[in-house]
Amino acid sequence: MPVKKGSAVEPHDLSRTIALLAEEKKAADILVLDVSSLTTVTEAFVICTGGSEPQLAAITESVVSGMAEQGIMPAHRHREAASHWIVLDYGSVIVHIFTPPERDYYQLERFWSEARTVLRVQ
Repeated sequence: MPVKKGSAVEPHDLSRTIALLAEEKKAADILVLDVSSLTTVTEAFVICTGGSEPQLAAITESVVSGMAEQGIMPAHRHREAASHWIVLDYGSVIVHIFTPPERDYYQLERFWSEARTVLRVQ
């Protein structure tokens, strides 16, 4: 569960805020999926792409610092920009930040194709 000061944040509000923070650092093909009917692990995924390791790091920093300003910290952060796939766990929202080859390879959108698209920013 993410650490939050005050009241809980609705998962779709949280995912939209995260998407906007990623967009500030020019993340490409941002997708928010509602996976709540498909898994009990989380409510939503935010999936986005950065073109390079420095951009992955910038997107990650934008999301982490922007959410921290709201008193929300990720429960877990997996990998660094050099891995080409960063995962931020905000409990009800899991953020996946990829480079293009890794996003093409893992195809999370296809794997979770039954999920409802909440937001897409291309």
